[in-house]
Amino acid sequence: MVVVSDRQASAPAPVTARTRVGRPLLSLALASMMDEVHAHSGAVYLLAGDGSVLEMAVMAGLPRSFAAPWERVGLSAPIPVAEAVRERRLVWVGGEQEMAARYPRIAVVLPYPFALAAVPVATRSTVYGAVFVTWPGAHPPELSDRERDHLSAACDRLAVRLERAVEDSVPLHAEPDLLAGPLAGGVAGTLGTVEAARMVARLPYGLCSLDLHGRITFANTAAAELIGVPAGSLLGTPLWASVPWLNDPVYEDRYRAALFSQHTTSFVALRPPGDWLSFRLYPSTTGLSVRISRARAVAEMNRSGPRPGDTSPRLVTISQVLSLAGALTEAVGVQDVVQLVADEIAPAVGSQALVVLGSRAGRLHVLGHRGYPDPHVVERFDGLPLTERTPGTRVLTNGVPGFFESREQLERLYPERQATPDGFAAWAYLPLIASGRPVGTCVLAYPEPHPFPTDERAVLTSLGGLIAQALERAMLYDAKHQLAHGLQEALLPHSLPPLPGIEAAARYLPATQGMDIGGDFYDLVPAQGLAAAVIGDVQGHNVTAAGLMGQIRTAVRAYTTVGQTPGEVMRSTNRLLIDLGSDLFASCLYLRLAPEHGRAVMARAGHPPPLLRRPDGRVRVLDLAGDPLLGIDATATYPTTEVDFAPGSVLVLYTDGLIESPGVDIEDALADLGRRLAEVGDRPLDELADDLVRHGAATGERPDDVALLLLRARRED
Repeated sequence: MVVVSDRQASAPAPVTARTRVGRPLLSLALASMMDEVHAHSGAVYLLAGDGSVLEMAVMAGLPRSFAAPWERVGLSAPIPVAEAVRERRLVWVGGEQEMAARYPRIAVVLPYPFALAAVPVATRSTVYGAVFVTWPGAHPPELSDRERDHLSAACDRLAVRLERAVEDSVPLHAEPDLLAGPLAGGVAGTLGTVEAARMVARLPYGLCSLDLHGRITFANTAAAELIGVPAGSLLGTPLWASVPWLNDPVYEDRYRAALFSQHTTSFVALRPPGDWLSFRLYPSTTGLSVRISRARAVAEMNRSGPRPGDTSPRLVTISQVLSLAGALTEAVGVQDVVQLVADEIAPAVGSQALVVLGSRAGRLHVLGHRGYPDPHVVERFDGLPLTERTPGTRVLTNGVPGFFESREQLERLYPERQATPDGFAAWAYLPLIASGRPVGTCVLAYPEPHPFPTDERAVLTSLGGLIAQALERAMLYDAKHQLAHGLQEALLPHSLPPLPGIEAAARYLPATQGMDIGGDFYDLVPAQGLAAAVIGDVQGHNVTAAGLMGQIRTAVRAYTTVGQTPGEVMRSTNRLLIDLGSDLFASCLYLRLAPEHGRAVMARAGHPPPLLRRPDGRVRVLDLAGDPLLGIDATATYPTTEVDFAPGSVLVLYTDGLIESPGVDIEDALADLGRRLAEVGDRPLDELADDLVRHGAATGERPDDVALLLLRARRED
């Protein structure tokens, strides 16, 4: 019996689902909760270990195999129970379409009509876990206030009980799942069991009764004859396990669909060599009744049955692989792959730590790791020659997985491992092979000795293939990303040169879509005692645009150095762009600064107008004369405009990515930018640059690059 204390816990510890408790606290709470809201299945999760993983402690209403991919999930996993814990709120999913839109991984594995609510189990100070409950697809698309209140109150009560259990040092453990058992004395008001059996035996079609696990609890003579298996061999076994030609995940899926949706489902299957049978499943919360008959019109069927002798994998294994494959498709870079393996795959297979290894130039490289208390234990292997005899190098070079059930087994084969213990007791070394070549090794570590039976080795090896494909894509993405950033950094100035009488600050942000590389540029050029500044934008977000940008920037510097006026610099650059034969155009704004005279001379080619903040704080948009974009008309001339640039003035030069955003009018965005400049224009220039970039209309999801160049005329001391 659990003794419950009324004291308040000062520092409740995380609850683990692997210890013991004196009564079925979780089962009773879950059963009561489901009864209050008329849910047909549910589960309780508890935070385990360091509080980063949720473990299923008890499930009710459906076999646990239905939720096999999510028995252990990381808190960052995109599923309702994890989201409920992260955000400490009730999460409601009203049906099949909403599930597919918000949680596609679950919808892939469980593509059935059902509604789900996930609720955190938490006090004000501590989160202990979460509960989910489900209803058949007939449930209204919205959760009623009564259901919401009942669920929230029940989870609050459970959290208080868990808090008291922790205070009293009463440990908790995973409890037996709650499934409906057989009726002990028949059903009141119906025929006795003997007469019922006689009646069913006289029917010309087959009848079976399945429990919630899909096991046959009754079959009449006609069912045994139609299936071709004696009734004694059917009882107590799943239909698709005892009948070889029904061992197809598609048929088991119909059973799962019926239980989840509580709707009648059916399928047609071929009994070799040529008899087609129709199976109709009638579900309830206690099991299913199955009617079996000969299919009348085979020609109307849209699918063919499995061939005799097929032995398809179990659906549970397929569902796990589908869920994990869906997770890995979301990975972009190598670190995303490592994080997803840590959040999704490691919890699913019971591992508590992992390392992802790769190779480069004949040496081992640690691409990422999670779960090791001392990271140096892993990182010391970074740079190890592939010729060294270690399990990591062996798997990487020969592509054969390695499974070590205990530390003794590993050290017997690799004695040198005794000198570098990592604190774990079992390991799975999975080769990551994509496109026929090894791309790395995934090491899964277990805290206790762990046997690896044949079926588990097969699943882990298959998962290694999924990880390999994701890792190959991620490594390619990272390489392209590094190339793009390296090219962009090489083409833009590393720093702004000091100019007499001028303060300057610049910012560049790549677009959030594409290769993170584009044609926006800026520069400052000291020129014969004066100063020149330029900002521009070559159309496009690719290597071609970036290369052309580099040529334009170099040309502007060269024309400035030889003493051309602003108008001549623009005309010369325009002719150069046309002579290069490029199909791309560019906008540009060029200005020559004379701060000692308080003047600036500007020329514009299709570029957004600059903003000028005067010393008194007023801001105006400079309406400059100008001609078309560079690269369009070889005869174009670019008139110049002279403006005041008194000490204390600030010029804001920018590309259109700063003010353009879908659904936002450019004039409104420009006016908003001007108001912000008026408010904060007295700040130090670097702070002002950061503020204007943050304030820009398109900084959340930038469809275009952003370049910003600020120039301030220094005040006299």
